[in-house]
Amino acid sequence: MATKEIRLNEKIRAREVRLIDENGSQRGIMPIVEALNIAREAGLDLIEVAPNANPPVCKILDYGKYKFDLEKRNKESRKKQKMLKMKEIRMQPKIEVHDLTFKTKHIKEFLDGGNKVKVTVRFRGREMAHTELGKEVLDKVIDILGDYCNVDKKPTMEGRFMSMILSPKTKK
Repeated sequence: MATKEIRLNEKIRAREVRLIDENGSQRGIMPIVEALNIAREAGLDLIEVAPNANPPVCKILDYGKYKFDLEKRNKESRKKQKMLKMKEIRMQPKIEVHDLTFKTKHIKEFLDGGNKVKVTVRFRGREMAHTELGKEVLDKVIDILGDYCNVDKKPTMEGRFMSMILSPKTKK
């Protein structure tokens, strides 16, 4: 995650800037030297907030406090984000009924946790000649879960694997 460079005080390269003082009121367009003097008199820093504007917009404020508030806002926004994880359950085309129900129970738990689930059937050797058995297994999983999940990706062959992706149903 690249952060943009913040220019402050003497690192501001523009000759003229649009100044906003510590109270948030516009002070107008002035030479950079004059803006720096106003910031020093207030005991604060001059920070370039809109470098692409013509002329660049600079604000007078305490840089330490500004950086702290910025970090706090970023931390809050990261806290509210929900990370979706992809879980994978592997099966074989010759799976027994008990094993199938056991694995679908795990799929249900993953979906309850808000995760997406990739259900994969692995074919070995001569099983490749009967890929329809794998399709039947994946269809049984969909039948068992019923309207508990959405099928994001229908069962498709990928080399020796047939897989589908399930996601949790949104609660209303």
